[in-house]
Amino acid sequence: MDCIFCKIIKNEIPCYKIYEDENTLAFLDIQPITKGHTLIIPKKHYNTFAETPADLLSQMMPIIQKIGIAVQKATQADGFNFGLNNGSAAGQIIMHTHFHIIPRYDNDNLAPWPSQERSAEEFKKITEDIKNNLTPRQAL
Repeated sequence: MDCIFCKIIKNEIPCYKIYEDENTLAFLDIQPITKGHTLIIPKKHYNTFAETPADLLSQMMPIIQKIGIAVQKATQADGFNFGLNNGSAAGQIIMHTHFHIIPRYDNDNLAPWPSQERSAEEFKKITEDIKNNLTPRQAL
C-alpha cells in the first residue's frame, strides 16, 4: 500500500506528532490552512469515513474533542473547524480516513461555504430520499 498516512503510522515518514494511542494518531498537517492545523487518523487503514467502523469512530470522538480544545488554546484561536472530506468529490486527497482541526480566528478571511436556495418541494423530496437510504441500524 502506498498510503502516506500508513507510512507515517509505521514511522517511515516523520511527522509532528501531537497524540498517539493504540488506535489513533494525531499530527500537524504539513500544508496547514492555519497555524496548528491538525490531522487525526485511525491507525488502521480505511479509505473513507463511510468505510470506518462506527465503534472506532465512537472511540475517536472524545480524543478529537480533546485535541480540538488543546489546539484552540495553544494557538489562542477564537474557535476551530472540525471536519473531514469523504471521497474525492468532497475534496479528500489522501484516501485514509482523517479528521481536520483547523484553528479559526475572527476576521481570518477564510470564506464560509456558499449556500443554495431550495424550494419546499425539493426539501421534502431529499428528506424522503435520505430517510429511504438509511440502513435499519441507522434509521431514526
